[in-house]
Parts: sequence; structure tokens; C-alpha cells
Amino acid sequence: MIFNLGSFEKAVKVRLDRWRADRFLPRLWEKDPTLWAAGPVPEIANRLGWLDLPRVMAGRQASIMAFAEEIEAEGFRHVVLLGMGGSSLGPDVFQRTFGSAPGFPEMIVLDNTHPAAVTAIEKRIDLRHTLFVVSSKSGTTIEPLSFFRYFWAAAARVLPEPGRHFIAITDPGSFLSAQAGERKFRRVFLADPDVGGRFSAFTEFGLVPAALIGVDIGRLLKRAKTEADLHSPAAREDTAPGLRLGAAIGEIGLKRDKLMILTSPRLQSFPDWLEQLIAESLGKDGRGVLPIAGEPAVPAADYGGDRFFAALLLAGDDNEEIERRMGTLEKSGFPVIRIRLTDVYDLGREIFRWEIATVAAAAVLGVQPFNQPDVELAKNLARKAMAGAPGAREVVPPNEIIAAADVLGAGAALEVFSDFLTKAKPGDYVAIQAFLYPNVETENALGELRQTILEKTHLATTLGFGPRFLHSTGQYHKGGPNEGLFIQFVDEPAADLAIPETDFTFGTLIRAQASGDAQALLKTARRMLRIDLGNNAGEAVGILNRAIRG
Repeated sequence: MIFNLGSFEKAVKVRLDRWRADRFLPRLWEKDPTLWAAGPVPEIANRLGWLDLPRVMAGRQASIMAFAEEIEAEGFRHVVLLGMGGSSLGPDVFQRTFGSAPGFPEMIVLDNTHPAAVTAIEKRIDLRHTLFVVSSKSGTTIEPLSFFRYFWAAAARVLPEPGRHFIAITDPGSFLSAQAGERKFRRVFLADPDVGGRFSAFTEFGLVPAALIGVDIGRLLKRAKTEADLHSPAAREDTAPGLRLGAAIGEIGLKRDKLMILTSPRLQSFPDWLEQLIAESLGKDGRGVLPIAGEPAVPAADYGGDRFFAALLLAGDDNEEIERRMGTLEKSGFPVIRIRLTDVYDLGREIFRWEIATVAAAAVLGVQPFNQPDVELAKNLARKAMAGAPGAREVVPPNEIIAAADVLGAGAALEVFSDFLTKAKPGDYVAIQAFLYPNVETENALGELRQTILEKTHLATTLGFGPRFLHSTGQYHKGGPNEGLFIQFVDEPAADLAIPETDFTFGTLIRAQASGDAQALLKTARRMLRIDLGNNAGEAVGILNRAIRG
């Protein structure tokens, strides 16, 4: 790692010296809750099992790899992972970074409840040659359970023993574990319950999917252990790389709370995992650091003084453009961190390092890094919306809703949209929340809209598809600083899908999730605008973007 922190260098040094005097690392391994709280907190004491994973999981890797080889030998062509949040983000990074080894199946991650997303996967796979991985820590998370019920019914129609095509990854004693037993799943992997979802990449939640596509998980764990050894109780706090990174994030974050993450081409998916780790761990009590991933490039002069930058650079990639950008940012006075990876297996080191850095930054900011209270708020409101419970109806002010007809007309929509952006203040950010099917057309259209907003407002921007972002940046949106302008996109699915064993559909579910999040934003006094795109989301976003650009 190379740091150029400018005026923040002294504060980082002071923090590291203080941590050395306070024995931060020994206390971390002793699972001392007073690093983050005044006294005992159960959710801290039982959420630090991730520290031991590089060592513990090395003893389980042979069993996991043997199962992966069994699946490969039987000729499975696809693995469909049905998960959400910590259960899906790590596997998605592994698939997109490593790809599938020769002979191993391709993994498709389903974490979008839009009916079109489910239909697209069903059309893409052959059920006779597909393994479904139902992944949920609690075993009751509504998204993976809904996906499971849908594909179980589909498999049962064509397979004599559908359970042979399903495995579960969950905590001991969960509802999902019981369901897997009743339905004779091929295998149930039980993960350590003292590891939270966003710290679970080295548990069965991350390693089983990685092994299924042929990743050498032993090699990955060895890199993680190498990093863990640099943070042992005997290590020096002022030289431990994760603590230096955490001190930088925390100390800079007290003054500049937007961390923009840039990566080499082959590491482009890693910031999606970092988004959840950082935003959900640090964004609470009106404080936090907002990770910015995938934002379009603009000149350094267009960035506000609320940003700092980290770049992950992989040897062998074409890094010329990112190096040039980082040099320009450095000369412009922005704090800059460069991290160099020798090969993709160094992700093992980075995952552990950023976990250490995040909990260390939480100590600087004075927040508890292992809970997510505002994620639960949105979930509860979504459940009430689905049940039609009294008081569940959202109250989005009429002047903060753009109807589909107005979007296509552009004029009225432009006026409402422009008025909404006038609410912005320096240091704010604009969050695009898309409860839509993330096909290429819609992703491109939203990306272009994001760039337009960035160029016109010079504010930081984020883009997340719902409900995925609810389990990552969603906590920061409601619990972090009240700096966000939230633009929520919904549409009208062309065709809906019933969810077997329930009385609702995927269309009902995604609408309820959008409604629950809108209510949670309004309850926490956030600024939001809802835009209904009708039945052609990509085209409607394009029309809106062209109108804004003028």
C-alpha cells in the first residue's frame, strides 16, 4: 500500500500510536467490545468469528473441494446461487473475478426480485444440469426463500428427485436447514453463527460457491492467513497494514466522508463487496463513510472537497488510465491510497485487510460495526406493505412522484426532477435506487443518467439495484449523515410470476420492497423522489436523461 494523505498524515500517525498504547490488536483478538462501546454488547461479542476463518476454514477446505469435484464430475453446467447481501456479494465477486475453471459449471447469482430477472435465469438454464444453492444465514430472508420456492416448483415438474439439485448454506438450526432436511437436499453446509453476513466471504457462504466454479480456495485462504498474521496479537499496531488503512479511512472520513474506489479491469466487481462492508458497518448514528463504486470518470476539478480515493491495481492489467487519474487527483490535493495486487488470489489478502480496516475505522468514528438497525426498518415496512397492514401505506408527497406518462412526455418530468435537485447542498450525494430488472439496456441508461447528474451537480453519485442495495448501502442511506438525495425508480413488469407456497408474486414483492424503503427514507427525514417508468424502463430512463441534458 502507498499512502499520500496530505494534511491527514499526522492524524493517522497519532491514531496508530494511540492504538499501540491501547493494545488495539490484542484486545481485538480478545473480542473486547470496549473497542467500540462503553460496555458489553452481545452483537459485538458474537460477531468476531471472522478473525479465525483463515485458520479454521483451512481445516474444512478438503471437504468443500471434494463436493465441488463431485458436482463437476456429474456434468452440472450451471450453479444458480439464490441469495442476498452477504450471501451473494462474495460469490458474485469470485465468479466475475476468477471465472469458471475448465470443466466446472458457470455460476449465476440471483439477488434481484424483479419478475423479469427470475424469468431470464429460468430461460438460460437447463434444470436437469443445474445445481441451486439456497444461501441464507437466518434461513428466513424473504428473497432467497422466494427464489427457492419458485425454482423448487420448476424442478419438481421435470426432475424425479429435485432435492438432488439443491444444496443449502445456512446457520445451524435455521428454518432453511429444516426445509433442506424435509425436502432431501443433496447437501447442507452449516456456517459459523458468530460471523455476520458482510464478514462471511471466508465461510461456507463464500467458499462453497467459489469451489463449485473451480477456484482454489486453499490458495485463497493461504493469502488470507498471510494477511491475518500481520494483524496477530503480537503485531505492532503502527505497522499493521489493515490498521493503517482503517486509521486513514476513519480520520479522513471525519472530514471527507465519500470514499471513491477505483480498480483495475479484472477487479471491477470487488467494490460491490466493499460497498456493503463499509456502508453497512460504518453508516449509522448519523455518521459514516460512503463508498462510491462504479462512478463514471470526470475531471478532478469536478469533484467536491468531500472525497478521498483508493485504487486497487492488479499486476498484468492495463492500469495506465487509472494511474494517470490517481496522479492527477494526487496533484489536485485529494488524499490517495494505492494498493497493488500481484494476482487475483491476492483478493484473499484484501478481503481480510479491508475487514480489519473497516472495524478499525468504526473505532475512529465511534460506531458499532456489526449491527444494521436501519436495514431492519426497511424490511419490516416492506413486510407490512405486503400484508396490507394498517398504517403500511406509504405517503410519498404527490410533488415528489413522477408518473410514467410524465416521464414519456419529458417536460413535466424535467421540471419536477430539476426542482428536486435544487434541494442539494455542498457535500450531499445523489443515490439512484433502481427497483428494476438490471438488463444491459437499463444498466447503460442509468449509467448515462448518473453521469449527467454528476456533471451537472458535481455531487457524488451511487447506483444500486433493489433489493440488492437495501442489504448494503441501504443502511448508510437511513442511518448515515442526512446528505442523500434519493431517486427511486420503479416500473410495471410486463409479466408477473407467482411465488409458489405463498399468496404473493415477485411483482408484489419488489413493489413492497420499494414501498418499504420509501417509507424508511421518509421516516428518517430523507429527501426522495419516485419515478415510475411504466413498462419500458430503459427507454424511459433514456428519454429522461436526454431531457435533462438539454
